[in-house]
Amino acid sequence: MLIAQMTDIHIGFDPDARPEELNRTRFRATLSRVFSSPNVPDLLVLSGDLTDHGDRASFEKLDDLLHEIPCPILPLAGNHDTREGLLHAFPDCGRADGFVHYAIERDGLVILCLDTLEPGRHGGGFCAQRRDWLAARLAESGERPVAIFMHHPPVVSGIEWMDPAPDEPWIVNFAAGLAGHEHRIVGIHCGHLHRPLSTRFRGIPLSVTPSIAPLVALDLAEIHPDTADNRDLITTEPPSYALHRWDGRELVSHYETVGDWHVLASFGEHLKPMIREMFAERS
Repeated sequence: MLIAQMTDIHIGFDPDARPEELNRTRFRATLSRVFSSPNVPDLLVLSGDLTDHGDRASFEKLDDLLHEIPCPILPLAGNHDTREGLLHAFPDCGRADGFVHYAIERDGLVILCLDTLEPGRHGGGFCAQRRDWLAARLAESGERPVAIFMHHPPVVSGIEWMDPAPDEPWIVNFAAGLAGHEHRIVGIHCGHLHRPLSTRFRGIPLSVTPSIAPLVALDLAEIHPDTADNRDLITTEPPSYALHRWDGRELVSHYETVGDWHVLASFGEHLKPMIREMFAERS
């Protein structure tokens, strides 16, 4: 099973752009790349900040680009979205107790899509109610493997202006919801940071998929909120997406940027000896 993940699309950042705003152009190009590639996904996860202001008009522009997608779509709320706008665009999306969170199972893998939106905050939120919902879903899934998708990464990246404090209450609640099930969670996959990241959370592999919208600059130097030091904050690096491959035992994540690059080698007759040799080494 292949799960594509796209995140931080931010439709509506420049709604009056002509002929089309940059973020929508970048999203269109990414969808085109993914769904014309050899790796057409079985599921598409949209892991938050689908819009820039959470308004219905932006969600409708997003929906215009998704109506021909040939696989189920799993949307999540980010801090720039609203739950009302998300549910307007995706009326069949799972919800419970006022939150847009839900669980599905495919090919023996339980997929949990979490809600880390806290209106009024840039950073994440995960209250006791969401903690208990997560714990209940993990308990009822028995010993089956689990993949978690959420917008906000509960880790410190070193890009200080984007980071939470390591002991924020929402992170403590999230960790408590996982307690006792860490051994069977095959991965936690996030957005929000606008950069690729690989680390661990409570021993669980955690990764961040880079954004569709322009990326955050990689600058790990200390930043002082009252000192404008003219550092780079946002870059024109190309849009990216993740492709998570589940083979029934392991979840392996691939990342690709979308842009003008060229194929330098194709599998023709001249490369058969090399490919055969590489296969022969397995035995």
